[in-house]
Amino acid sequence: MGDLVQALPALSDARRALPGIAFDWVVDEAFAEVPSWHSSVAHVIKTAHRRWRIAPWAALGSGAGQLRSFLRELRTTRYDVVIDAQSNLKSALVTACARGPKHGPDKGSVREYPAHWAYHQHYAVRRDQLAIDRWRQLFAQVLGYEVPNGPPDFGLAERQWPEACDAPAGDYLVMVPNASWETKYWTDGHWRELIEKAANVGLPVLLTSGSEQERERCRRIAKGLKNALVLPRKTLSEVASLLLGSRGAICMDTGLAHVSAALDVPTVTLYGPTDPALIGATGARSRHVVATGYPCIPCYKRICSVPGYQGPEAQCLKGISSEAVWRAFCELVERG
Repeated sequence: MGDLVQALPALSDARRALPGIAFDWVVDEAFAEVPSWHSSVAHVIKTAHRRWRIAPWAALGSGAGQLRSFLRELRTTRYDVVIDAQSNLKSALVTACARGPKHGPDKGSVREYPAHWAYHQHYAVRRDQLAIDRWRQLFAQVLGYEVPNGPPDFGLAERQWPEACDAPAGDYLVMVPNASWETKYWTDGHWRELIEKAANVGLPVLLTSGSEQERERCRRIAKGLKNALVLPRKTLSEVASLLLGSRGAICMDTGLAHVSAALDVPTVTLYGPTDPALIGATGARSRHVVATGYPCIPCYKRICSVPGYQGPEAQCLKGISSEAVWRAFCELVERG
């Protein structure tokens, strides 16, 4: 999800330089709402590679024929330009199947080698910079305009969002304790301390989750805390609406942190194994709290391995105190 949000400013740049330009966007079905938020996206083509990987024969079978249907939809249009912004092997395969001249990063710039083999035209895009800047530069090179000066425009200000159901009356916070890797997790105890700090100033806390496993973790964190509410499963647009109505959000390094920051909601995001200089949640009211004290930061590993410990809990994140996070959040809100 974070990759999708970070690509939105490139579409806004292109729309400003080339009025009337329209995009079709290929995206996994789990995150298909995100491209639809931008007014320059005419059509969203959904893949289901997570399900297809689990049951490949069902995807290929004559009954559902999901993969065949996807390929037919992908190849219905011959495009003026096909751009692979993600530049990994999966996205390169999709790019190769699409019809039209194919563009992407060169072999020194792709995320996964040899994704560049799928492209007709190649572009140098430095990898040691924020992903938002990478995609803005790539689109500008492909489509032939200068990258605009100024902060990124995610194109979300004009969006009409659904009503924020389950929002308590008055002010509240949103907390996002889950992430795609266990090494991106903060401890349950730290989250409980943070929720108690919110209770001390009279703020309810909404805890978000995407799967039943994540909800169970949220229930464990919220147990016995009267100001904590574990939200039922919601669409991404519904969560965005709740974020917009909140006083702010405190998140792990996960997709909803990018959504919150892009909406200019006061957002504090915690980082340990990953580098916010490359993939940091970005917005006018975003702040990063980064772990310190370990020479291996950022390791980008799903298993933490430091002297005396090997396992799923990132020891660097354990060192971030709830007091430091709460202080960062309060400073951010007061500054706004």
